[in-house]
Amino acid sequence: MNTPGFKQAPRPVTLEGHGVRLVPLSPDHAGGLRAAAADGELWNLRVTSVPEPDQTGSYIAQALKGRDDGHMLPFAVTDAASGAILGTTRYHDIVPAVARLEIGYTWYARSRQRTHVNTACKLLLLEHAFDALGAAVVGWRTDNYNHASQRAIERLGAHRDGVIRHHAPRRDGTVRDTVMYSLLAGEWPEVRAHLLYQLRRPRA
Repeated sequence: MNTPGFKQAPRPVTLEGHGVRLVPLSPDHAGGLRAAAADGELWNLRVTSVPEPDQTGSYIAQALKGRDDGHMLPFAVTDAASGAILGTTRYHDIVPAVARLEIGYTWYARSRQRTHVNTACKLLLLEHAFDALGAAVVGWRTDNYNHASQRAIERLGAHRDGVIRHHAPRRDGTVRDTVMYSLLAGEWPEVRAHLLYQLRRPRA
């Protein structure tokens, strides 16, 4: 039996809605990403992939290499009205043969955390993955100590698949366990309805 792939090949695209715009990441975004990371000095967080200021250029270069190699699509997250860079996210571990991709490498300036931004970005990314690309499954992975990320993923309605132990190095030299999550195409309509409900609620 043949395994169906994506309806169309994942390629760089701009996604916009709910006050945010996701644009294909480029070297021109380095200054904006440095400023976003400086909002909270996010590179000091042990359980995220935020680059230190002098590593922003190589961070973008590695993301673009992943794009060129066919297994990543990185985005800069911007404010739709002002164009200010709020952070970054990407599709990664793209596997066309089984129509699978993951969403990750996501971080936002501290002042934009706990706002509508993450919900809006996830809605845009999931809509494109399931509705345009025809993904069969979307996955997430996070550090076992990144409890905030785990809660955010679980609030989406994703299924916790399990933990891969001793899986990946952290920047401090320790080795993390990785918590894996997934959302199947058949589960997407209910998750979309929930995300739209969240975005329609009055903001504080």
